[in-house]
Amino acid sequence: MVRITKSIAESWLGEVPQEEQFWCKDKRILKSLPELSVALKQMDEETFRFHSNENRNDFSNWVRDVIGDEKLCRDLLKSTTRAQAIKSVDGRVVWLKSKIEA
Repeated sequence: MVRITKSIAESWLGEVPQEEQFWCKDKRILKSLPELSVALKQMDEETFRFHSNENRNDFSNWVRDVIGDEKLCRDLLKSTTRAQAIKSVDGRVVWLKSKIEA
């Protein structure tokens, strides 16, 4: 298990390089976990289901492959609804911010 330092928390909350940004079906371009949180709250169910269903989980993959947060990746894999995904991402963002402020 990785110990989450202030530096790691800052990195995971920060913006990713342009070539690693998340392109949503609804044309949003996400650059960070906080932006994912906002997008999940604002997107419609069709967009959520396009990216997260029984055959794919683009949000989880992006969090794992680009952000590097394995715990949030696992939590998103378990999220079967948009509400669960929002709760997972919001909780993780708050927790990561607490590591920076500590």
